Amino acid sequence: MSRDLRRTASYDYTLPEGLVARYPAQRRDQSRLLVVPRGGGPEPPLRHLRFHALPRLLAAGDLLVLNESRVLPVRLLGRKPTGAPSEVLLLRPADPDSDPHLWEALVRPGSKLKPGRQVQVTASDGEVLKVHIVDGLPGGGRLVRLETRRGVESALEHFGEVPLPPYLDREAEPLDRERYQTVYARCPGSVAAPTAGLHFTPELLQEIEAMGVEVERVVLHVGPGTFRPVEVERVEDHQMHREVWEVPESAAKAVERTRERGGRVWAVGTTVVRTLESAAAGSGGVRAGGGETELFIAPGYRFQVVDGLVTNFHLPRSTLLMLVSAFAGHAATMAAYREAIRERYRFYSYGDAMAVVPAS
Repeated sequence: MSRDLRRTASYDYTLPEGLVARYPAQRRDQSRLLVVPRGGGPEPPLRHLRFHALPRLLAAGDLLVLNESRVLPVRLLGRKPTGAPSEVLLLRPADPDSDPHLWEALVRPGSKLKPGRQVQVTASDGEVLKVHIVDGLPGGGRLVRLETRRGVESALEHFGEVPLPPYLDREAEPLDRERYQTVYARCPGSVAAPTAGLHFTPELLQEIEAMGVEVERVVLHVGPGTFRPVEVERVEDHQMHREVWEVPESAAKAVERTRERGGRVWAVGTTVVRTLESAAAGSGGVRAGGGETELFIAPGYRFQVVDGLVTNFHLPRSTLLMLVSAFAGHAATMAAYREAIRERYRFYSYGDAMAVVPAS
């Protein structure tokens, strides 16, 4: 990696006002799609499509890998016994095997919600969920316990809100329950959507499979760190957040089959890239299994599994933009972002998409 690309400032850009997509496109696959050749240099030949044209970039024998993690409505808005408004953002179960009601969380106001305090969340039907602050955690987090007569997932669906990214600058609305979720989401556990997958419809996936492209699924539960910019000056000083991943046996075998027939492995989203690369087993394959990953991919990383990438447009100075720069090439990525801004693409979670196409 050159000295310049070790600086966080190399991944900065200015987004003009009005280009953050605060609401999704009317139809998922009508989003725009900027096609970028991998390693295309400072002036890559770019193409402008709509997302429903994605099959034109794929070929029979390829493999498309999706992240089927499901966003949980983990934002709990309640009040302290004094009546003061409070917020609890559940991050992950602290001990899912023995106590599913115990969670790691972020709270507001943090100065007031010390261990021993309580937040009461009241649903529209009057039912109450109590959140007990059990202990403090490193970094300002809290260990909390949910008190409810419901199962945890049922309680979250009843009391919680979808935790929209802060840059949307609005409260969650009924449409977000459906649209801030992929059509293939199955495994609950994320606090943010794997947004590249938001553009797919069931019909588009059927079309892709009908042309001879395999479609497989893995899981990476997206954590809140996905929204945090890198705040250190040098890229290598950044501490990556931990996220839980799983590659099922079917996906590992699909990668193996794709290698044998000379096909290409496409990752839908940076979460799939991190999952497959965390499970890399040499010779382009992956191992089945799971765990937690802190894999931080930036320019200089040597990719072992992924050949093509479908992704959204990411925040400046973010680990996601660094990953895309590592995959497509830094010069090509920043050139693509400049083009997207000139052409007034919609940015971030509900925005348009980019496809990084492998070399022939």
